[in-house]
Amino acid sequence: MKQNSYKNQSLIDRIDWLMVILFIVLALIGILSIYAVEHRDTDQAFLIMNKNYSKQLIFFGISLVVAFIILMTDSKLFTSIPFLAYAIGFVLLLLALTPLGKGVKGSHSWLNLGFMTFQPGELMKLFTSLTIAKFLSSQEVNFSTLKHRLICAGLAIFPALIVIMQNETGLALVYFSFFLAMYREGLPNIVLIIGFSIISLTLATLLIPKNILFIILTVLALLIVYRERKRLRRSKDLLVVVAGIWFVGVLFSQVLVPFAFKNVLKGYQVQRIYTMIGQDVPDEYTRDGVDNKKQNASEYNVSQSKIAIASGGFLGKGFLNGTQTQFNWVPEQRTDFIFCSVGEQFGFWGSSTLILLYVTLLLRIVHIAERQRSQFSRVYAYCVAGILFFHLTINIGMTIGLAPVIGIPLPLISYGGTSLLTFAVLIFILIRLDADRQMVLR
Repeated sequence: MKQNSYKNQSLIDRIDWLMVILFIVLALIGILSIYAVEHRDTDQAFLIMNKNYSKQLIFFGISLVVAFIILMTDSKLFTSIPFLAYAIGFVLLLLALTPLGKGVKGSHSWLNLGFMTFQPGELMKLFTSLTIAKFLSSQEVNFSTLKHRLICAGLAIFPALIVIMQNETGLALVYFSFFLAMYREGLPNIVLIIGFSIISLTLATLLIPKNILFIILTVLALLIVYRERKRLRRSKDLLVVVAGIWFVGVLFSQVLVPFAFKNVLKGYQVQRIYTMIGQDVPDEYTRDGVDNKKQNASEYNVSQSKIAIASGGFLGKGFLNGTQTQFNWVPEQRTDFIFCSVGEQFGFWGSSTLILLYVTLLLRIVHIAERQRSQFSRVYAYCVAGILFFHLTINIGMTIGLAPVIGIPLPLISYGGTSLLTFAVLIFILIRLDADRQMVLR
C-alpha cells in the first residue's frame, strides 16, 4: 500500500519542504547579516550593487534557479557522473596551483574565469561526496576489506592534500568529515579511537612539558602491564602490544609533534593553535617578524570577535545597532566572523535560535539518510551532514575562541558566491535523491 501511494505521488508531494524552508531561512539570515555589517546611515538605497549583500542576494537568486533545475533533473544522473566530476574537480584543484590560479590573502586556491572567481576546493566537496557515495554503493565494493577502505579514504584525503598545498588548511580539514559517512557504513571503531588518541596526545604534548609527559606515558604503560599481569603469564602478546603503543606515543609526542610545529606548520598557524588552548607560544616555535604580524592579527580577530558577541548580552543590541560590527572592529566580519553580527545584534537568544536551525537541519538530514532504500543516497546524505557539521562547529568555535582561526565559512550565512552555490547544490541534490527514496540508485 505504501509503495503504491509513493508511485501515485507527484514530485512536488515527494519533496521534503522542511529542508527547502530551512535552506531559504538560513540563506536569508545570511543576507541580512551581511547587510547589517555593511549598512551605513548615509546609504541612499537598500540595494547598492557594489555592496556585498547585494551580490549575495544575486547569488541567492542564482541558487534558487539552480535548485529548481536540480529538482527537475532525473535523480539517476547523479549516480552516473561522480567519477568524471571527481576527475574534473581534481584537475581544477591542480590548476589553482599554476599561474592560472589566483592568490587571495596568502592562499592560492582560486581560479579566475574573467567574469567570476571561484574556489575549486569548495566545488570538490560536492564531487567527493558523490564519488564516495558511488564507490560505497557499487556492488563490486566490499567495505569490510582493507583495500576498499584505503581506496575510499584516499578519495577524501587526496583532495585535502592538494588544498593544503594551496594554503587552505581550514578547507582541507572539512574533507575529513567524509570519515563520518564511512563510519556509518562500517568503518571500525578503532579508526575513531586512533583519531581521538592522536588529537588528545597532540594537546597533551602542547600543554605538558616533554619530560613529564614521558613519565606519564611510561607510568600508564606500567600500570596496564601490572593490571594485566595474569594474562601476561599466559601470553606475551599483550606485552608486545603495550610496548608498541608506548613507543608510538613517545615517538609521536617527543619527536613528531615538535618536528611538525617547527618545520611543517607556519608561524601564524602555531600561534592560532596555542591561542585556542590559552597558552603562549614557546620560544622554540616562534618565527620571523612577518609571521608575528599574522600571529598578532589572529589574536586581535578572536579578541574583537569575543567582545562583539559578549556585548550582545541576552537580547542583543537590535538590528543595525551593533557597534562592534557597524564600525568594522571585527575583521572579516562578513565572511569568517559573520556569527559575530548575529551575536551582537540579537544576543544569546538570537545565536541560540540560529544554532537551533542548524541542528534541525542536521537532524533532518540524518532522518532523510536513514529512510533511504538506496545506499548511494544514504552515504551522500551523511557526507552532506558531515560537511555542514564540520563547517558549523569549526566556524562558531573559531569566533568564540574554542578553535583556531583557520578561515572557514559559516554554511549559507557567510558571504561568498561559491560557498552559497556549493551548499545549495549539496542540499538540493539530497532533496532530489530523497524524492526518489523508494528507488534503489547505484
